[in-house]
Amino acid sequence: MNTSQITGCRSCAADTLINVLSLGETPLANSLLTADQLAEPEARYPLELAFCPHCTLVQITETVSPEKLFSEYFYFSSFSDTVLEHARTLAEKVIKTRGLNGTSLVMEVASNDGYLLQNYQRAGIAVLGIEPAANIAKVAQDERGITTICDFFSESLAHDLRGSGKTAAVIHAHNVLAHVPDLNGFVQGLAVVLKDAGVAVIEVPYVKDMIDRCEFDTIYHEHLCYFSLTALDHLFRRHGMFIQEVLHNPIHGGSLQIFVEKQGAGRETRQTENVGRMLQAEQDSGMDAPDFYLGFGARVERLRNDLLALLHDLKLQGKRIAVYGASAKGSTLLNYFGIGRETLDFVADRSTIKQGRYTPGTHLPIYSPAKLLETMPDYVVLLTWNFAAEILMQQAEFRQRGGRFIIPIPELRIV
Repeated sequence: MNTSQITGCRSCAADTLINVLSLGETPLANSLLTADQLAEPEARYPLELAFCPHCTLVQITETVSPEKLFSEYFYFSSFSDTVLEHARTLAEKVIKTRGLNGTSLVMEVASNDGYLLQNYQRAGIAVLGIEPAANIAKVAQDERGITTICDFFSESLAHDLRGSGKTAAVIHAHNVLAHVPDLNGFVQGLAVVLKDAGVAVIEVPYVKDMIDRCEFDTIYHEHLCYFSLTALDHLFRRHGMFIQEVLHNPIHGGSLQIFVEKQGAGRETRQTENVGRMLQAEQDSGMDAPDFYLGFGARVERLRNDLLALLHDLKLQGKRIAVYGASAKGSTLLNYFGIGRETLDFVADRSTIKQGRYTPGTHLPIYSPAKLLETMPDYVVLLTWNFAAEILMQQAEFRQRGGRFIIPIPELRIV
């Protein structure tokens, strides 16, 4: 069975979930199509967002099996210069602050193509990646020499690793916690495989940024959960761990980077002032109550109406419009807003893995960014708005020739 609907909170199991937004039924956001698949029926799944008043976790209510979502995957982290630089500076910081050396082991869950672990390996530190997508794990192994286990991380796998003598001084989990159906098993697995004095470095999109900046397009079936620091605090304390430090950074539209350590073992469990301040700020802003989230849908509808009106006016003027970014968030926006081939000509994307395929639901052809200069559309809707600065710089020539970008989020603007 490919899907199931939850009856209780994914974190605390409370059965008092409150629905806050419905995006209808949409195709899987990363299920890019081949030309042969365009005539075949395309599966769609409900996309409903809910809030747990007990532990404050925001989550979708439909679970699509991880095997269907991630066994073959099209997102390669190394195609983004922003992500590569973020990974490099983080690894350098962790090596220095944790005193890592040749006897240390660094693991990463959902290690993708080795974009992060390569920085540790270059510094002479042993690494181990865990990546369920066979096509991506192969790239990490063959092209970067990153030892990679091709599997889903779980408590069972963590016990196997510990049983074979592999425990981590540092374990990274970036943009994966939101993808996990069994949150408690995953976090318990981190506790199992982490050394007593180790640290787990975890990054998740921040739900407050999603709400404040109307980033509804970050909602798709891969993202089961949308975290506040309060929800994360409840989750990790349940498994004998605590959030020692939190940083709020702008990557991916706004993320929390948390440093998690184990409680006990004679160690003092001190949190930085940042953690206490953010927990208090979330409470003060009402993030622990449903009213904070219930107005989200109306703001999404206003954005939808504004963007549709703009695109309609441009088409009436005879303008040609393309898209930049065959992203998951772009799939959510196009499908929910009902924008397709009647309005848009094609999608440009830097990922060679995506080029030659078609977008889910809307069936737009995906080309290299060179297509922009070849055809010079008048406007390009930038759906990977989280990398706007990087992409606008890369497309300087297109803009110099008169091409313009429409950036829909966090607010509609033309540059």
